Amino acid sequence: MIIKNIKISDFRNFSVCELEPSEEINIICGDNAVGKTNIIEAIWLLTGAKSFRNVKDNELIKIEKNESQIEANIISGGIENNLKIKIKEKRQYFLNGKRQNNQAEIIGKFCAVVFSPTDLNLVTDSPSVRRRFIDIAVCQLFPKYIEILRNYNRAVIQRNNILKDCIKDASLKFLLEDFEKGIIEYGEKIVAYRKRYIERLNEHAPKIYSELSRKKEFFEIEYVCSYKDSFKEELLAKKPIDILHGVTSVGPHRDDILFKINGFNAKEYSSQGQKRSICLALKLSEANIIESIIGEKPVTLLDDVMSELDKHRQNYILNHIKDRQVFITCCDKSNFDELEKGKIFYVENGQVK
Repeated sequence: MIIKNIKISDFRNFSVCELEPSEEINIICGDNAVGKTNIIEAIWLLTGAKSFRNVKDNELIKIEKNESQIEANIISGGIENNLKIKIKEKRQYFLNGKRQNNQAEIIGKFCAVVFSPTDLNLVTDSPSVRRRFIDIAVCQLFPKYIEILRNYNRAVIQRNNILKDCIKDASLKFLLEDFEKGIIEYGEKIVAYRKRYIERLNEHAPKIYSELSRKKEFFEIEYVCSYKDSFKEELLAKKPIDILHGVTSVGPHRDDILFKINGFNAKEYSSQGQKRSICLALKLSEANIIESIIGEKPVTLLDDVMSELDKHRQNYILNHIKDRQVFITCCDKSNFDELEKGKIFYVENGQVK
């Protein structure tokens, strides 16, 4: 999978940014706060996902402008497609000049894996961050999962609203049943997708982690449900408590992903180096899974993470991103003075040279 060219308009601090990247390594170099990450972010948005910086779309639009636009020609499976995204009040998606009905119709046309500094907190952050990591990965591979998530979240919100009203008027309890059917139906599908994806992660991540740790430690991933046996039975059993608190207390929106090193919970018993190794193992595994399913290597985006890693981890990453298109942001291009193939782009004052 290759980006042949990309044009970014009125996006973040850029009025216009055009790149014709190398099919191999692309270094995006410049001082802090000049917009290097904005380029990586724009490329990532072509996957159809939300920003990896977890911001609202209106924050992506250049100040005093009404919309942003990202357009790229992408080669996948030997076929070139034109992808375009307009960011206004709502996103608009275009494939080869034709507007698409929703984001699910462009999912899979472009696949990428992104490493960013915030990913290094994946182990210690809240469960919602780990759920989001899994959900974004699944969405890239299975577009119909997007609608399942939407339907589930909508049903939970509606149930929560009724739960709050039930405190004032107990006769409204009968309204809960319709939304509970949707929560159970879509919730069970979400858990099945997540567990299946984690099974795939466990086929790759332990080996990668072992090599990162110089074969001194064993790593595994476990999906932790917010209920013990039956989702349906526990959801209904918790109804009195849910009414009391006004929230749905069980379901995939409360589940977590457990990372274990030598059998211990890494959130509680791991060093900074171990946490970084976990994140790297997860991201490299994600790339392997995408390749195994779509038959192509995803574009790899490395946002200012290489400088935070020791030489062993840097070399391991660079050895595992060969033969694919890569974009790396950095402040000091001297780290790549020995780069034999690829291109270096310099960012300064909202301009790319």
